[in-house]
Amino acid sequence: LNGEANHVKEDQKAIARIISAAENYREEAKDILGSIQAVAKESDTPVLGITGTGGAGKSSLVDELVRRFLMDFTDKKIAVVSVDPSKRKTGGALLGDRIRMNSISSDRVYMRSLATRQSNLALSKHVNDTLDVLKAADFDLIILETSGIGQSDTEITDHSDVSLYGMTS
Repeated sequence: LNGEANHVKEDQKAIARIISAAENYREEAKDILGSIQAVAKESDTPVLGITGTGGAGKSSLVDELVRRFLMDFTDKKIAVVSVDPSKRKTGGALLGDRIRMNSISSDRVYMRSLATRQSNLALSKHVNDTLDVLKAADFDLIILETSGIGQSDTEITDHSDVSLYGMTS
């Protein structure tokens, strides 16, 4: 079992490196990204898009969905992509809602945060590459959560098979 856990960690490291290459070194990674895109096109992995206003509880909802997925499907893997607003100075993700993610500490869960890197968008321009990498990695479900800035919530429908809009009462 320990060997299998190390294998999962290595796979997750490889996934992380490829996504980082797509974000930061797209030109240098274009060959591998092209290969990944071809594999991803054949994938039938569903993508659940979750969007809504800030403070509506999207991250808490995602955490609960992951928890129930892990309990109900003991042989399946799930990936979560959370898009966060960018820090003004560094351009990195704020990662403020990750503290609510309690269910992601499983070998069957891969979690990645992406920074919007643009103040007016709810998604990162690297979402498509990230989803392709995760589809090629053969996850059973991918959840894509927007930053929830409320400016462009409909763009989630371009990247997901089913979308869910969370809002406050």
